[in-house]
Amino acid sequence: MGRITARRRVTRITVGGPTSRREDLLAVEEPLEIRVGGTALAITMRTPGHDFDLAAGFLVSEGVISQQQHFSAARYCAGTNDDGESTYNVLDVTLGAGVAAPDPSLERNFYTTSSCGLCGKASIDAVRTHTRYTVHDDPLQISAELLATFPDKLRAEQDAFDKTGGLHAAALFDGTTGELLVVREDVGRHNAVDKVIGWALTNDKLPLAGTVLMVSGRASFELVQKASMAGIPLLAAVSAPSSLAVGLAAEVGMTVVGFLRGPSMVVYSAEARVTNDPGHPVAAAAAAPVGDARTAATPATPELEKAAAL
Repeated sequence: MGRITARRRVTRITVGGPTSRREDLLAVEEPLEIRVGGTALAITMRTPGHDFDLAAGFLVSEGVISQQQHFSAARYCAGTNDDGESTYNVLDVTLGAGVAAPDPSLERNFYTTSSCGLCGKASIDAVRTHTRYTVHDDPLQISAELLATFPDKLRAEQDAFDKTGGLHAAALFDGTTGELLVVREDVGRHNAVDKVIGWALTNDKLPLAGTVLMVSGRASFELVQKASMAGIPLLAAVSAPSSLAVGLAAEVGMTVVGFLRGPSMVVYSAEARVTNDPGHPVAAAAAAPVGDARTAATPATPELEKAAAL
C-alpha cells in the first residue's frame, strides 16, 4: 500500500543556530476498523501494512481464534478518501466453519488508541483473557549471551523506524538457535505484537513454544497477555515492565526480561529460563539492597532510548 510513511514540510530549529525548512518523513497513523462476519468489532489506530496479520493477531489475543483453520479469509471493504482513492481502512474477517462469533462484550466501544489497546475495554472484567496455551511448563532455556544479541538484530530490521523515528517494533526469535523469525513495525506497540502473532497464526505456528518475543519499548500488561495467548514463554524488552505485567507473567509462568541493553538485562519472573556463566550466578546479588534496576543495566544507545520512549 505504500503508506507506512508520509512526507511533510517542517521547520528545524537549533537554539542559537540556524533555522531551516525541509521535508521530513512521518510514520503514518490511520484507523483500521476490524469486522468479523460483517459486524464491527473494534477500531484501532495503526500503521498500514500487514493488516491481515494485525486482524488475525488481534483475534488470537482476544481469545476468538487459536488455530490457522479458524481464520478463513479477510478482505478490505469498499471505502475511498476525498480524492477517490481506496483507504484500505476497513477489514472484514471470515471465521472458519464452526468458529463462534466474538462475544459482544469484546467490543471496545469502536475505538482503541495506538498507545494502549486496553483503553477502550468495555469492562475491566474482560482484561484478563484465558489462553488455550500454557507456558508454565515450557522447557525453554536460553543463555544470557544469546539473549543479549536480540536487540541489535531487531534494531537492524527496523527500516521504517530509521526513516521516521516514530515506530515500535516486535520480533519473534527461536529461543534455541537465536534465528530471527519475523519482525513487524507499527505506531502502536500492541499492534506490532498482534502483527507478529497474526503472522504465526496464518503460518500455522501456534502455539509459539520455545520462542522469545522481543519488543523495542516497554513491557506492559497487555503485551504479556498477548504473548500468553500465543503460547510464548519469554517476553524481552529494551525498557521496563510494569508491575501488573510482571504479576501476570509470574501467574502464568512466563519469563519477563527488561532493560535488555548490551550485555546487561534484568529478569523479573521465571528466571530459571535464562542461564548465565557459573562464575556469575544470579544468586550472588540476592542480598543487595533494593534499588533502581536500571543501575545494573548498560546505558542504552541514543537509538534504543528513542525507541523505548515512544
